[in-house]
Parts: sequence; C-alpha cells; structure tokens
Amino acid sequence: MAEALKSELPVAERLKITEIFLSLQGEATTAGWPTVFVRLTGCPLRCVYCDTAYAFHGGEWMGFEQILDTVESHGVRHVCVTGGEPLAQRACPDLLARLCEAGYQVSIETSGALDISSLDLRVQRVLDLKTPGSGESARNRWENLASLRTSDVVKFVICDRSDYEWAVEVIRREHLAERAGVFLSPSWAQQDAAELAEWMLADRLPARLQLQLHKILWGEEPGR
Repeated sequence: MAEALKSELPVAERLKITEIFLSLQGEATTAGWPTVFVRLTGCPLRCVYCDTAYAFHGGEWMGFEQILDTVESHGVRHVCVTGGEPLAQRACPDLLARLCEAGYQVSIETSGALDISSLDLRVQRVLDLKTPGSGESARNRWENLASLRTSDVVKFVICDRSDYEWAVEVIRREHLAERAGVFLSPSWAQQDAAELAEWMLADRLPARLQLQLHKILWGEEPGR
C-alpha cells in the first residue's frame, strides 16, 4: 500500500510518516495543551541523547489529504510537526502551510541544522540549537537566528555544566531573549534539573527552565 501511494503521488504531495498521535505538548510555550504530533521519518543528525531514534528509518508514505484527515480525527486545535528532523523532507513546508490553512495552531520542532527562513509565518518554529554535549553542535545553521520572531522558541538541551556555559554565551552574544522565547532543558537522565535551575538563578538568566512534561508523565514510551 505504501509503495503504491509513493508511485501515485508526486514528491511534493507526500511524506514518509513514522507516527501521528495525540498527546500533551511537553515543551515550549504550548506545554500542557492536547496536541496532535505528526512525526516525520528520517534525520541527518545523530545527537547522543536522541530519544526518537526509532524515527530514523522505516515509516509509511502518506499523502497530504490522508495526513490532514488523520489529524482532524483527533479533534484538537494544536498540531506539532516533528521528527527525526522534519525539514529533511522537502514537502514538509507545504504540509505546514496546509495545516495552517485548515485552521490549526501549528508548530515545528527542528534541529536548526536546516533553513527555516521560508516557512509559513503562521508556524511557530521551535529551534533546537545543538550544544557541544549533543555531539552535533557543528551542524547549527546560525543564519537561522536572523529569521526568529518573538513568537518562536530557541531550545538548548543541557548535558552538563560546559553545555550550560556554552548556552549562556550564545544567549548573551546573540541577544536571544530579545528575539524569541529561550528555554533550557536538562538532558533526560543526564543533567539534574534542580542543579540547572540553580545555575540559571545564580546568573539571572533571561530564559525559562523546561522540564519535558510528557516524559514526567509517561517516561520514554513512543507515541506519548
């Protein structure tokens, strides 16, 4: 069925999907809202703490209409397109625009390694700047910062004190708090959240501590 769909639809109208599911948004400014997650397959990065490696391969080809029908079946207004790295699939921006046209409040979670400048302005960009502890900081596309708006979010996953100091330097150098929401998230089971909170308080850092609500509730269970 998936291969038949692949042959019937042009590249611009299909995406390889790992899963579409309903959960609570666990991160950023919409944390706590019931949200439909559209998880695209594939990622060019290999962060050491990745919790969605199951999305690197496999998946099922789906056309835009099938994706929109599945999203609609869940009956909520928030939709998050994620991965993997969703922008690794070239039809992703068109899907985002279609979701916006359908009246959803749409966000994308992206590594920041790929260009975000052409995305629909109605989409909230949650940009995950990669710290040295991720093993992928060399992939950061710094030009993306020029495209940020105050409705967007920059996230740092903090693995240790060195990552924290790196993030502080970037936040101050790039005046990030004036350009977007800034969140620091302790790497799950790696960086103590209370310790990170103390560092942020000591530095009066213009950023918010982010705990991954979905992991607190359900651990690392896929599709939650």
